[in-house]
Amino acid sequence: MSSEEVFVFPASFAQQRLWFLDQLIPGNTIYNVPTAIRLKGLLNCTALQQALQEIVRRHETLRTTFEILEREVVQVILPSLSVPLSILNLGELTTEEREIEAKRIVTSEIECPFDLSLGPLLRVKLLVLSETEHILLLNMHHIICDDWSIGVFIRELGTLYQDIACKVSTSSLPELPLQYADFACWQREWLQGEGTNGYSPLQTQLEYWRQQLKGVSMLHLPTDRARGTVQSYQGGTQFIEISQQLADELQILSQHAGVTLFMTLLAAFQTLLYRYTYQEDIVVGSPIANRNRSEIEGLIGFFVNSLVLRTDLSGNPTFRELLGRVREVTLGAYSHQDLPFEKLVEELHPERNLSHHPLFQVVFGFENAPMSALELPGLVPSFMNLDFTTTRFDLELHLWKCSQDFRGLWGGNWEHSDGIRGVMVYNTDLFDKNTITRFLNHFKTLLKSLVNHPEHCMTEIPLLSEAERHQILVEWNQSYIDYPQDKCIHQLFEDWVQKSPDAIALSARSGNALTFGDVETTYRELNQRSNQLAHYLQKHGVTTEVIVGICVEYVDTIVGLLAILKAGGVYLPLEPNYPQERLNFMLEDAGVSVLLMQENTSKFFTNFSQQTINLDKDWDRISKESTDNPKTIIDSKRLAYVIYTSGSTGKPKGVAVTHKAVNRLVCNTNYITIETTDKVAQASNISFDAATFEIWGALLNGAQLVCINKETLLSSREFKKKLQQKEISILFLTTALFQQIARETPQAFASLRCLLFGGETVDIRWIEKVLKHGSPQKLIHVYGPTEGTTFSSYYHVKELPESATSLPIGRPLANTQIYILDAYLQPVPIGVTGELYIGGDGLARGYLNRSETTAERFIPHPVSNYRHTHATKLENPSSLPPLP
Repeated sequence: MSSEEVFVFPASFAQQRLWFLDQLIPGNTIYNVPTAIRLKGLLNCTALQQALQEIVRRHETLRTTFEILEREVVQVILPSLSVPLSILNLGELTTEEREIEAKRIVTSEIECPFDLSLGPLLRVKLLVLSETEHILLLNMHHIICDDWSIGVFIRELGTLYQDIACKVSTSSLPELPLQYADFACWQREWLQGEGTNGYSPLQTQLEYWRQQLKGVSMLHLPTDRARGTVQSYQGGTQFIEISQQLADELQILSQHAGVTLFMTLLAAFQTLLYRYTYQEDIVVGSPIANRNRSEIEGLIGFFVNSLVLRTDLSGNPTFRELLGRVREVTLGAYSHQDLPFEKLVEELHPERNLSHHPLFQVVFGFENAPMSALELPGLVPSFMNLDFTTTRFDLELHLWKCSQDFRGLWGGNWEHSDGIRGVMVYNTDLFDKNTITRFLNHFKTLLKSLVNHPEHCMTEIPLLSEAERHQILVEWNQSYIDYPQDKCIHQLFEDWVQKSPDAIALSARSGNALTFGDVETTYRELNQRSNQLAHYLQKHGVTTEVIVGICVEYVDTIVGLLAILKAGGVYLPLEPNYPQERLNFMLEDAGVSVLLMQENTSKFFTNFSQQTINLDKDWDRISKESTDNPKTIIDSKRLAYVIYTSGSTGKPKGVAVTHKAVNRLVCNTNYITIETTDKVAQASNISFDAATFEIWGALLNGAQLVCINKETLLSSREFKKKLQQKEISILFLTTALFQQIARETPQAFASLRCLLFGGETVDIRWIEKVLKHGSPQKLIHVYGPTEGTTFSSYYHVKELPESATSLPIGRPLANTQIYILDAYLQPVPIGVTGELYIGGDGLARGYLNRSETTAERFIPHPVSNYRHTHATKLENPSSLPPLP
């Protein structure tokens, strides 16, 4: 400790906490409190310097440093201290250069840390731009001041400068009755003393806050980036302005509801947080001046306290009802405001986490600290906008009424000269600038809505402007493209038979034991074989929408599918590797009356009591049927197939898909173009809906379908060899298989024209590896539930930003609409969690024989005149940025 005579007092609870944080994060600038004032006119530098020195003399906090004494943090107060006024002359620079240099100096000062043990904790610079223009830059550490203190400093600076400049012999300012150190000592004594109830105020207030904050949970705002393990305190700012008319309407609403304007604005802000998170337990921190005694109103010091305002938003209350809840919470907090936040944290022991602030992560303040206008003789002051680059929280929204005082000078280029102004400080590690702009616009829209309809429930109050709503619901879903929607699958196939009868339609292993290797089948041959089987099926009762089970392999798979459709039936693919119980369930649940099988799959269906057709045993009879196309009268709205879900959330459900939905998937679409020269791999089993894309993507576009056996798929090297040997150009893989091959043989995909993958969240590492070591010409991430016919959205992967942690699912497929809606079927803001709703021509008819479940999940279209939409939960809806 210095040998100079000093005064030592215990630090206040608030000062203790800032001191410990400074030790935890040495060299930080998150608690710097800068102010920059542009002064136009003739400045008396001597008067300014003397006025500043007198303020330092009057307020002990400005002469205070901090040390450890007997294991306690103490205030060390110097009896006197000269705070230098650093004068920097920029007059020799050009006007443009001066402004650039001034901004650089200000930024540098803001980012310069304080040493709490050395001081001084106030720095003052004067930038001389010209004889008649200066910038006064003040910077203090928060441990010795707060927002109210800035008002005290400005008021005294104006008074003292005027006294000195005008050579007034006696100061206009009375001596201070006490100092901050007196308050710190009194606060400790009062909190630990005995109250009228026999308990100390500390015990009484702690008991209230224990009950109030019991089970408090973290607010999980949707962010643009994942939260890091340690806060970096990087921040940005944006301004908000509320017109005088709206401010007046809010004031009238407040009066009618018996609440203050602060309570109304807080309720609106918490409503917005609810609509962004749908958490019913909303906690925000709010600064309170903590100057409820007249003796301390004129002091510079760290008095401000943080109140934890926890509001229950459950039950979807009206806004008027919510005002009542907020009023109760706020008044309760006010009556227990004397407990320092630091003591609350110490006593409650919330889970400590270096990634976020304890108890609350969002701050809301409506500033009412007195701020005198800065009046300096011969000078016109204006605020110099500061770029704050630090924050301790996720979000801070500070509002204030516009006035002629010093705070009124602060901010950006305001549109109005009255009303309410504000600034939002946000964590740039978590949020992008555009996200915060939207957030503030939604706050303003919400305020305008609630003054007109305070009786509306929280979920009914609009957040989106009409333009934003139109963009989300209409513009981003303009996906119409003409396609053959009036024809059936087999009819489109037959068109290609007419166009290219001798083109190879299928390359697959033959079911004949005497045939080795793959057999190539032309469009004509495939059509003729499937026609023969179709006629045979019709003679066995297969007609419109009769469900036919199929469990065959190799070439006969495609023959069977086409035959069932040509007969007018609906195919139900059965994977022989499925458990027997699942196969039996599917057959019974779907009401299968005819089953196609082969000799090697017949053992799975010994208990099946309906008709069976064994393609190995019965082909002699089948081959006697006509090779002409059957005369079947059905339309594209009829069912084409039924595929069962996995049953992971209950019993498997049969999803019933129409011809038209399949056409939408593969014909004249926007995510891929399939040419007649393409060779499309069939790597999926037919019970997986990706086979719909593979099979009909090839055969309805005149391309060649190349079947890949399971043994090849198990070896990355063999798979790569097969792709190259067969000159496959289009391939779909599940995300799991894509990642496995990317990990083992990332160059395997280099020969492909188009690689599609999807089905689950992808690990970005393997995307990067493929892009680096052998990317296909097009890499497409696809997403879609079975209910949306294989794919509903797509995203072309061209490159990955360094910050990427996941892939978007992209934009809707042609003739598809995608919406993210809340539980009340209202569109949510971009990035906000909701349910994914899919509409359009790819939608399945529903669940087979499950009318109640179909009615629950396939709902009338909430947005347009489309027949239905299907709702499915998407874990991270922010991964779907609609692309215009």
